[in-house]
Amino acid sequence: MKTHLFSLIFFFGMISTFAQSIDYNTKKGFVAEGYDVVAYFDNQAIEGKKEFATTYDDVNFKFSSEKNRNTFINNPEKYIPQYGGYCAYAVAVNAKKVNINPKTFEIRDGKLYLFYNSWGNNTLKTWKKNNVKGLQTKADKNWEVIKLE
Repeated sequence: MKTHLFSLIFFFGMISTFAQSIDYNTKKGFVAEGYDVVAYFDNQAIEGKKEFATTYDDVNFKFSSEKNRNTFINNPEKYIPQYGGYCAYAVAVNAKKVNINPKTFEIRDGKLYLFYNSWGNNTLKTWKKNNVKGLQTKADKNWEVIKLE
C-alpha cells in the first residue's frame, strides 16, 4: 500500500514538474510588451501587430511582419528574451522580476536582454558600466531560483 501511494505521489509530482514553465513577463498580454523579439536582433525596437501574433510555451508574441513571425516559429529559443523578459539588471542585482521598457534592450552573445528605463533610471546604462559578464552570471543563478515564482 505504501509503495503504491509513494508511486502515485512521485508520478503526479513529476507531471506537475514537467507542466510548469518559466514565468514570462507578459505585461500587455505579450512577451516584451508586444514588441517584435526578432526585430531586436536587427537592432530595432518595433511594436508587433496582432495579425502577426503567435503562441509559444503558452505565452503570446507579436511581430511586425509575417517574415519575422515565421523566423521566430522556426527557431523560437533563439529569440526568447533572457529571464522571461524581465529586467536583466534587476534579476542580477536584486533577484527580482521587474518590468521593462521594451525600447531598452541589448543583444549580447546572441541573446536578447531587456531592461527597466523610467524616471531617470536606465538600468541598461548601469548594466554596461559594471562587470557585464559578472552580472550575467549572477542573473543566470538568480533566475534559476525565481523563474517559477
